[in-house]
Amino acid sequence: MSRLAQTDGLTDVQQEILSTVRSFVDKEILPVANELEHKDEYPADIVEGLKELGIFGLMIPEEYGGLGESLLTYALTVEEIARGWMSVSGIINTHFIVAYMLKQHGTQEQKDHFLPRMATGEVRGAFSMSEPGLGSDVSAIRTKAVRDGDDYVINGQKMWLTNGGTSNLVAVLCRTDEGLPEGTAPHKSMTTFLIEKEPGFGPNPMVKGLTVPGKIEKMGYKGVDTTELVLEDVKIPSNRVLGGETGRGFYQMMDGVEVGRVNVAARGCGVAQRAFELGIAYAQQRQTFGKPIAQHQAIQFKLSEMATKVEAAHALMVNAARKKDAGRRNDLEAGMAKYLASEYCKEVVEDAFRIHGGYGFSKEYEIERLYREAPMLLIGEGTAEIQKMIIGRRLLEEYRIQG
Repeated sequence: MSRLAQTDGLTDVQQEILSTVRSFVDKEILPVANELEHKDEYPADIVEGLKELGIFGLMIPEEYGGLGESLLTYALTVEEIARGWMSVSGIINTHFIVAYMLKQHGTQEQKDHFLPRMATGEVRGAFSMSEPGLGSDVSAIRTKAVRDGDDYVINGQKMWLTNGGTSNLVAVLCRTDEGLPEGTAPHKSMTTFLIEKEPGFGPNPMVKGLTVPGKIEKMGYKGVDTTELVLEDVKIPSNRVLGGETGRGFYQMMDGVEVGRVNVAARGCGVAQRAFELGIAYAQQRQTFGKPIAQHQAIQFKLSEMATKVEAAHALMVNAARKKDAGRRNDLEAGMAKYLASEYCKEVVEDAFRIHGGYGFSKEYEIERLYREAPMLLIGEGTAEIQKMIIGRRLLEEYRIQG
């Protein structure tokens, strides 16, 4: 393990899991990440390796065939994987959010049906909340589900689905305001539907009216597929309403997003760690004015700032995960962790890029890839501005003046 970002108080099992994952990252991910990323190629062999390690079932209870581990173990695992290639951590993130939502809010039939196959990676989840033009205003969702006997008919268009093509289970947030009194709050008229589909792009052979148009071309975060989802008179049975009750979708999704924010914070920590490793190694190899640039005070200042940011982000991320594991509200801590880790990740990556000089601009060097990946973390699971709103509101709750 590296000197930075150590975590105290881990069990022997947690340490063994993390050691195994780090070894897998060093041997199976880092050597091929740049090549696959430049080709925008899905890392099928890496995914199969993660299946064999049991990573897809990391937080799924043992009774369903998973490892039954904590959010902290998951976050530290994500940190290690993102250190190798952030796109791989994205492949498991939405899967974990859907599995977590099923575990916390699903009916017994839904848990029995999905979780054992999710634990093995046979079923892989995608998470669909956003829409074109929606941004951070979740209350403005337009995709609508209308009751039709024992089914619901869904029409709408969703956006920014990670694993939209490769997944075979999608948790989709829809409006279900039919029959509700006028003036009902938007968040009380949303429902999460569990849609099973065939992996792939184009019209789905398993679900009539469901189309995944194709991959969205991105600046970075390549390899993993990011897609739209078009639903035209898609019929879903009522037993695929998450939890069996309409009107609970917003709360279920927000619970999942809190887990997702810890995940994004962990990804930021992992990418920042890798950028620091690359920067401090290059600084000891590159020479100017007769000595390695690491011996110049200006570079030492930069390295010290980078290392401090890596440590600070890691500490906040661990705190947020542990609070959620303890069953306590953690939206404040998750928001702080996501905000700080993503901002610090961007800064650490940029400093490592500067240390590399002109070579940082070359695709032959790994830092070029990290430089394109870091910006996604500023947006995923809520922008910095959204995190600040959450943090500010919670602080006002905690420090409200009495009387």
